[in-house]
Amino acid sequence: MDNFVSVSKLTKRYGDFTAVDNLSFEVKEREVFGFLGPNGAGKSTTLHVICNLTGFDKGEISVGGHDLRRETRIVKSLIGLVPQEIALYPTLSAYENVAFFASLYGLSGRALKSAVLEALEFVGLSDCVKKRAEKMSGGMQRRLNIACGIAHKPKLIVMDEPTVGVDPQSREQIMRSIRKLRENGATIIYTSHYMPEVQEICDRIAIIDGGRLAASGTEEELLKMVTDVKTITIDCPKIDEKIINFIVDLPDVKRVKYQEKLKIEVPLRFTGISTILQALVDNGVPVDNLKTDAPNLETTFLALTGKELR
Repeated sequence: MDNFVSVSKLTKRYGDFTAVDNLSFEVKEREVFGFLGPNGAGKSTTLHVICNLTGFDKGEISVGGHDLRRETRIVKSLIGLVPQEIALYPTLSAYENVAFFASLYGLSGRALKSAVLEALEFVGLSDCVKKRAEKMSGGMQRRLNIACGIAHKPKLIVMDEPTVGVDPQSREQIMRSIRKLRENGATIIYTSHYMPEVQEICDRIAIIDGGRLAASGTEEELLKMVTDVKTITIDCPKIDEKIINFIVDLPDVKRVKYQEKLKIEVPLRFTGISTILQALVDNGVPVDNLKTDAPNLETTFLALTGKELR
């Protein structure tokens, strides 16, 4: 799979403050790329640079094989932005809002009408064509915000916190829309403070901190940067030494300890828990409770940046 976005040694300063510091990463074509970082990490600045909303001091950026500096107009035409702040005209209808933003990309006449209706249907608002934005719920406004950013069928869609403050139904609608956009060939850069969302839809993830890249890769690759093991804890009465030895000898079991509780260290992708439970049951050992302590994306983020994702 080819890279659709390439950011190389990007540096952006505001006076004496360096917001983005020698940052490099790639986004593959037709993937959902999670872009995470704590507040003040340089996420928004980086996205603003990619969308050509602000300049930069050093580095190179290409989108769809086009250099951002030399081919600015082409790059702009390839990008659709769904900002964190809802960017709608409250007194205009859903149709009028989408039509306005789509027209900025040169759409007009029948092509404009078709694009607007398709975008509204795509986000589940086809029955709200004439409804004014100010009369919509927060979730509906979020979906309309997306329609405004995708009506011109951009190849790259930058989505900055698109589900902030929405109800579960709207969140699920937005998640379905993002999957469909990828299926239709779009490349998506996605930011969110809601980790389950990132884990659900992102193919790869970059974590930045202090304007620099802290880590990047698939969820599994990021987890392995922190640890490659998980601990299975089983509450059970004192067990026979032979059972412990049996568990020790199982494939992939790294370590077994017993002190009131049975603690078993295994690889993250260990699938032999049922074998362990069956051995306990077969030997008459009752199991009172079982818990698995494994790193997740949130704990990995904390370990890599020392900060919570807020």
